[in-house]
Amino acid sequence: MTLSTEKPLPRTKHQGILLINKPIGVTSFSLIPKFRYLFNEKTIGHGGTLDPLATGVMVYLIGRNYTKTADSFLLDDKEYHATILLGQERDSYDVDGNITHTSDKVPAFSEIFDAMAAFNGVVDQIPPMFSAKKVNGKKLYEIARKGGEIDRLPKRVQMTTTITAYTYPHLEISVTCSSGTYIRSIAHDLGQMLGCYGCIEALKRTRSGSYCLENCHQMENVLHYPLDELLIQY
Repeated sequence: MTLSTEKPLPRTKHQGILLINKPIGVTSFSLIPKFRYLFNEKTIGHGGTLDPLATGVMVYLIGRNYTKTADSFLLDDKEYHATILLGQERDSYDVDGNITHTSDKVPAFSEIFDAMAAFNGVVDQIPPMFSAKKVNGKKLYEIARKGGEIDRLPKRVQMTTTITAYTYPHLEISVTCSSGTYIRSIAHDLGQMLGCYGCIEALKRTRSGSYCLENCHQMENVLHYPLDELLIQY
């Protein structure tokens, strides 16, 4: 067999906005190498990450023309649906972490309803230790993984939180919030207020800015779409 000496044609680069329904159990960054190969584009950003436990709207920015607009996407407001597990406190504020406290207290719906007032409007929220927020040049989760904990300054955020269902130990809430809000902190802080502890059991981002879950592609179907149909361009 004679091998062709012709050079293969260069692959076309594709740029635009890619909307993905992030599956559970993977990090937002772990998907980027797949997209670099798929679109033949090394420069990829995002409009706000999701924890491995979380699913839902991930906005990926493919190509330099789009990554340079990342700040506008990061500052977009977001919407979430969360399931809080009452009766447990965990170091990561979600069920992926280690249990630190438990309680047998079963709060009445009226207690929860009254406590929810603290999670509506302008809120000074302390970020969890297991977060990518930097303090003195170090990410908080790097300190937390070594068993450390440091004082964190509260960040002022805005949120609207409503109860959608409650059957102990599961409390379901819907949250519309400004950029930088930690839903895990809502679960932790609410549990502290109720005296029964709480952590996130499930979390889904249903909207990021103007992009909703129904606009997103499923990861398992991405390879079956023409590349240009996957991307939103402006």
